[in-house]
Amino acid sequence: MPVSLLWAVDVYGRVYSLSTAGQQWEQCRNSQMEFKRVTAAQTCCWGIACDNSVYLNVHASDLPIRYQEDTYENQRWNPVDGFSDRLLPSDRWQWSDSSGLQHQPLNGFQLPSSTWEWEGDWHVDENLEGEPTEKEGWTYAMDFPAAYTKDKKWNSCVRRRRWLRYRRYKAMDTWAKIPSQQTTLPDPFSDISCGGWEISEEPGGRLSLWAVSLQGKVWFREGISHHNPEGSSWVEVPLPGEVVQISCGPGDLVWAVLWEGQLLVREGISRDNSKGTSWAVVESPNPEVGAIHVAVGMNVVWAVTKDNKVWFRRGVNSHNPCGSGWISMVGEMAMINVGLNDQVWAIGCEDRVVYFRQGITSSELSGKTWKAINVPRDGDRSHSSASASSLHSAGCFFSGEVRAPSVASDAELDIEHPPGDGAIISSAVLEEEVVPGEGEVNVLSSDAITCTQSGGPPDPQWSNVDLEEAQIQHVQTGAVPDSADSCSLSSVATYTLALEDQYGADEHPLWAWVSGGGCSVDSHSQLNWFNSMLQSVQSMSLSVSPAQTAAWRKQIFEQLTERSKREMDNFRHYEQAIEQSVWVKKGAMQWWRDWKPHKWIDVHFALEQFSGADGNKDGILFIYYNYHEEKKYLHAFINEVTILVPVLNHSKHTFAIYTPERTKQRWPIRLAAATELEMYDWLALLSVSCCDSRGIQGPPSKQAIWSITCKGDIFVSEPSSALEATPYPTPCDQMFWRQVGGHLRLVDCNSLGIVWGIGYDHTAWVYSGGYGGGFFQGLASSTDNIYTQTDTKSVYIYENQRWNPVTGYTTRGLPTDRYMWSDASGLHECTKTGTKPPSPHWTWVSDWAIDYSVSGGTDREGWQYAADFPASYHGFKTMKDFVRRRRWARKCKLSTTGPWQEIPPIQLSDVTILPCSAQSSVDVVPLWAISNKGDVLCRMGVTLLTPAGTSWLHVGTDQPFKSISIGAASQVWGVARDGSAFYRGSVSPSAGDCWYHIPSPAKQKLKQVSVGRTSVYTVDENGNLWYRQGVTPSYPQGSSWEHISNNVRKVSVGPLDQVWIIADKVQGSHSLSCGTVCHRLGVQPMDPKGQSWDYGIGGGWDHITIRGNSMEPSRICLSSMTDPSPQAPRSPLPVRSTESSSALNLTM
Repeated sequence: MPVSLLWAVDVYGRVYSLSTAGQQWEQCRNSQMEFKRVTAAQTCCWGIACDNSVYLNVHASDLPIRYQEDTYENQRWNPVDGFSDRLLPSDRWQWSDSSGLQHQPLNGFQLPSSTWEWEGDWHVDENLEGEPTEKEGWTYAMDFPAAYTKDKKWNSCVRRRRWLRYRRYKAMDTWAKIPSQQTTLPDPFSDISCGGWEISEEPGGRLSLWAVSLQGKVWFREGISHHNPEGSSWVEVPLPGEVVQISCGPGDLVWAVLWEGQLLVREGISRDNSKGTSWAVVESPNPEVGAIHVAVGMNVVWAVTKDNKVWFRRGVNSHNPCGSGWISMVGEMAMINVGLNDQVWAIGCEDRVVYFRQGITSSELSGKTWKAINVPRDGDRSHSSASASSLHSAGCFFSGEVRAPSVASDAELDIEHPPGDGAIISSAVLEEEVVPGEGEVNVLSSDAITCTQSGGPPDPQWSNVDLEEAQIQHVQTGAVPDSADSCSLSSVATYTLALEDQYGADEHPLWAWVSGGGCSVDSHSQLNWFNSMLQSVQSMSLSVSPAQTAAWRKQIFEQLTERSKREMDNFRHYEQAIEQSVWVKKGAMQWWRDWKPHKWIDVHFALEQFSGADGNKDGILFIYYNYHEEKKYLHAFINEVTILVPVLNHSKHTFAIYTPERTKQRWPIRLAAATELEMYDWLALLSVSCCDSRGIQGPPSKQAIWSITCKGDIFVSEPSSALEATPYPTPCDQMFWRQVGGHLRLVDCNSLGIVWGIGYDHTAWVYSGGYGGGFFQGLASSTDNIYTQTDTKSVYIYENQRWNPVTGYTTRGLPTDRYMWSDASGLHECTKTGTKPPSPHWTWVSDWAIDYSVSGGTDREGWQYAADFPASYHGFKTMKDFVRRRRWARKCKLSTTGPWQEIPPIQLSDVTILPCSAQSSVDVVPLWAISNKGDVLCRMGVTLLTPAGTSWLHVGTDQPFKSISIGAASQVWGVARDGSAFYRGSVSPSAGDCWYHIPSPAKQKLKQVSVGRTSVYTVDENGNLWYRQGVTPSYPQGSSWEHISNNVRKVSVGPLDQVWIIADKVQGSHSLSCGTVCHRLGVQPMDPKGQSWDYGIGGGWDHITIRGNSMEPSRICLSSMTDPSPQAPRSPLPVRSTESSSALNLTM
């Protein structure tokens, strides 16, 4: 669970935050101002201070907030001066925006506020659609406006170039005042609420901020985004009445409370209209008692009425924001707040304690019970070792005489009064009444009650008490003191108390406001907020010395050793118990038969295991079936099984068994169990049997090869020195792969054992050193280093329509058209109701929503247009467009376990680790990554002891990246989103100096890069594999690209320049497979491009990394090869199907 914050404001206006991984409130110490209210998101927190100004606190991140300013310099050619800034009167401005309509000189750009700073000076952009321009960055055209090219032609009469400059937001982790706009607001704000970051796939960082003024008007802050966290301006929203409070949820729910106690619901909020269109009135839960507070989430609305009763609104969702009715809930609260995952916090109206609503799930949105969050504040004296001041001050108030402080023993220092039994010591007012006992006195207030933690001065100080003022203060806070007792007190002893500690030592803070909009918890979250026994347990553990612990361990070990010896002595004469018999496990399954017509048939499945005198285990798999009423069987030796792959779907609980022969055929043994549990039992048993037969135990080695299937399953293979041997390497289809728990989209590693992975939701994970997890239990999994792992992905379906002259675009297509609701290919029908998550492990976490982030763009309603199905789609309609489609997305979530630890908070899209030799003495390992926004990052502090590193260093780029790879010589290659390549050298130990633009292959856009010791390989968007020629130490950028193969999905280059790929369209003897692991043969220092491909496991694979295998290959010298005469290269595997350098072009 990523760490997030719960924000709160106490009755003195001080702002605190409570981490989901912490156990105490941390005060925002960088601000001396007092706040009225705060509203939080995951990345920031807004607040209204007592000076009635709005402030913003953006959480510090290793990824800076940068905004790119750009302007264009335009020139026209004339016969006298050539290209100059002397333009025609009808031309655009000399300095303008891209359209030429807006005047934008360089000196006309100003910083929006004092919280921004310039990152550098203006510089020329020397890139045009992925291609480098000439040195000065000019692009040419015949006239304004036109299509610009990087080459100057004879008819190029105009030219322009783009200037760039970045500004950076610098006010991180501090309260920054939002600059007032030119037209001053009519009155100050009284309430504020932020949300709206999940409105129909909004771009990251987009927020909706609503505010209420003292006059009851509602204002909306426009322009808030990731690159502009402050927003641009306030816009008034018309109202049918005067509002006192407003609440905005993460989605499109916005509710407000009127002065009269009624509630308003904002309607018409959408991706294109964040402010909505109109208001709808909802009556108060209790017609006799109006509402005073409302809080909304994604699909819930909670309210508090004037009698402090709590109400829950049922039937609320995006399609029905008004809901259907109110339900009365238990508890009396002063205010309430809904955070992420519709979790609820509230503040009690009597005790002013923060409460958390437990038991809230997607199926039970109202929860079960309220639970108080009783954790200390940062700096509470009651939880410090020097708590003598609280004892002495309490002694002064609970006795009939005034005593000077005395030295207390260690035992006395640990004594604490139970909460609620002591007085609240304040520099202003006593908040709660203490019921006096015999000989005790009520103390109502003091002007300066202070106490030093070192024991205080020897002579007590005295101060007068204003009893009348104290009584007024008590009436305001709801406490009614005893006037007779209070009047008998004229003065009290006081001690030095730090001014920031306005509470007593033994009292909880009194809260005025809470905001959980940035607090990510759910019903399964493990929180430390309610561990009331934690401190007592810790204090008990402190009483046990390390010497006692060591003595106990030694005594226990000696006792266990003695007992084991005593038990074993009686059985010394028995023969050693080594199992030499056969052990059989049987079961009923279904088998996808090998012959046509292929179909599922019922079979009996059996695993026969046996072990010899040496203890080695082996086994045989048997599949018994009937063929024309004749009983037959199919068998496979356990030591020949190369991989077990779960293929879980909603119709069958299936798994596949591969052997080398089955891999050549591209036709595994497919079996289906009756239940999911039975399938996983068989998989775990078979996996353990395969590992035992091969002598593989424990976690993967540092040299292991990691791969990932298209379903996110993780597999590792232990390489041998013969894998890259010359001339006869180990065949790729004989490699044994075993599964590791977890779920990832890609993984990268090096030979030091550092492994990072990235999930489908862009969350980064680091390998913890364990093994197993997932469905592996018992001996098949390590007991430690296994953690819970979650992943989220989107499922897409397409809505298709065809135009006809009568009704326009409708769902009535031609008989030859695709399904009107289909997948991307149009061949399979996929409706909203019929589409299920990828497997039973996934659960829906959102509703269907239009996806606007489709390649090619969309219109305002998400449609893409084309002339016919299928074709090239674009986001605008033309006269020739007769079909259209739009993509719908729905998120689903998976929870599993594995040896992976999360690395929050930045989401990544790619990661690369320095490949090095196993004997390398690198202290700090260079690790580079790309965020999901395209920022290039360098991880600091990555070592063998801390593989997760410590922090991120941002490396500036002029455009977002999508792929990155670091080579053994500390050279970094990257691919930008426009398909161009970049090189950066000497990145270790520093981050390098600058990026060099490398031209892409002609008419191709690159998508992935991998760098080894000296080799650089890339894959373009059309599946072509390219090798960079001419890379030398003196010229590391290389000279040109050479085409190696096609139908390539991914490439991985190892520390010894090994080349492995994931290939598509690999033809086997039985079928065609996509997503196949392939190994490049014949790679040598004199021939880094290799000779042919060797095919391994597949299909269904999506990613592989060979970057951890630095095992030097064994070389075999044959007498027949000593002939110095040159020979044509032969296939190293004459009986295997291998191809030449364009080897994957088998079916094209």
